[in-house]
Amino acid sequence: MAATETDFTNALTPRYMAWYSFTRNPTAIIGALMVISVVVLAVFAPLIAPYPEHVGAAVNFRARHAAPDWTYWLGTDKVGRDILTRVIFGFRISLLLVVGVLAIAVPIGSALGLLAGYFSGWTEKIITGFTNVMLAIPPLVMALAIGNVLEPNLVNAMIAITLLWWTWHARLVYRVSKSIASEDFVEAARLAGASHWHILTREILPNCISVISVKTTLDAAFVILFGATLSFLGLGVKPPTPDLGSMVADGRQFLPEMWWGVLAPGFAIFYATLGFNLLGDGLRDMFDVEV
Repeated sequence: MAATETDFTNALTPRYMAWYSFTRNPTAIIGALMVISVVVLAVFAPLIAPYPEHVGAAVNFRARHAAPDWTYWLGTDKVGRDILTRVIFGFRISLLLVVGVLAIAVPIGSALGLLAGYFSGWTEKIITGFTNVMLAIPPLVMALAIGNVLEPNLVNAMIAITLLWWTWHARLVYRVSKSIASEDFVEAARLAGASHWHILTREILPNCISVISVKTTLDAAFVILFGATLSFLGLGVKPPTPDLGSMVADGRQFLPEMWWGVLAPGFAIFYATLGFNLLGDGLRDMFDVEV
């Protein structure tokens, strides 16, 4: 009887209820499966792609602009490279961009948001003021300016996107931490003699994790789209490295006859961004937060 009561109590924990809500959300499950499929394709691209040698500067003019068939499922590009192979490796570039940008922007933005929300006075004014100034700069304009100055490659594309991306996390975490800092348990920790570091990392930050997780997942979709835009404009990853945005730019020159050169990478961008958006919406419903 005691074991049954314990199991019932564990089943009613907030963590279990949140997971139960997530698993009963069809769009969230679909989004999670889509993201997993993109990650699997990116990680195991050399094993999955039918023509791994087509990733670099390989050419095969005999198969130039071949329409989709059983040999080349998504057709070939202007120099005869398999588009399916390059799309699969393009997922790898997109995820590397996501990891590189968010691994820098999220910690920086979250740390600044925590400091601004917890401390008052000049600390809050300086951080929020600087964040508002950076938010006033259109991200695409800043990225285009950086891209024109630096050589187009993956690292510089990360730099161009990261320079402004942290601001969104700083503003979000500031709003949440400002509210949490006034809670009774934070005041109790302060009266008990807890240090600022303890309060920030043990009391406030754990209550921001759900919001940060949802925002990061949704941002992954925007980073993929933003990176594809830079590559489409010639300011992202440098050819012959396969990038979804540059593949769309190359394929549009031969529309409408060679439609597969645009359709395949364009759908890949749509698929990846949709997956992260659906997953982010599911996490938002699971944690019941506003982002």
